[in-house]
Amino acid sequence: MLRAWSRIPTVIRFDNVTKIYRTDGHRRTILERVSFTLKPNVSYGILGINGAGKSTMMRLIAGTEAPSRGRVQRTMRVSWPLGFGGGFHPQMTGRDNVIFVARIYGEDPKKVLEFVEDFSELGSYLDVPIRTYSSGMGSRLAFGMSMAIPFDTYLIDEVTAVGDARFQKRCEDAFAARRVNSNVIMVSHGMETIRTWCQQGIVLINGRAILYEDVNDAIEVYRRLNA
Repeated sequence: MLRAWSRIPTVIRFDNVTKIYRTDGHRRTILERVSFTLKPNVSYGILGINGAGKSTMMRLIAGTEAPSRGRVQRTMRVSWPLGFGGGFHPQMTGRDNVIFVARIYGEDPKKVLEFVEDFSELGSYLDVPIRTYSSGMGSRLAFGMSMAIPFDTYLIDEVTAVGDARFQKRCEDAFAARRVNSNVIMVSHGMETIRTWCQQGIVLINGRAILYEDVNDAIEVYRRLNA
């Protein structure tokens, strides 16, 4: 008999999601009663003018922020934004952070650590607190950690270069291998990048999220918004 969880559709679903920020007595509504479903085996680009809520939506998808109202349902394994090290504890060593994250995701800490050690090329710096890392060292650790754990969906908030040309090539090759069995949800201001990576698009306009099944249609709407 199939277990109950095996019959649950693998999706990311926004159900009547509203996101409001309140600062200094001001209320700003980023998303208002947004509902849509992101399917497996499809890569999505999130588009919108500056301040439309693209990064907010990525954080909601990742689960690093909660909606003000409504619900975000994830029945697939979703990464943190690729190369993002903001979730690491600055007082802990790189090694301890890797082990901690591996355990959270139910992965073998030894295997994950071996991968990150080899990939990041940080050497003895793995045994010093992350607060002492340069931004480049932090990015190497974060990207290696992202590649060490398999996800159904990888989140990319702008494509950023990590390290020198040789290390960038390692990152590209590692991510290409992951892409064989995974899809992406991407924010980028580069429309050709969106077109290359994504099949469908979500355009954020005045608190709404409009899903386009053809990414070219989403790009055309975005360009009109910026005209």
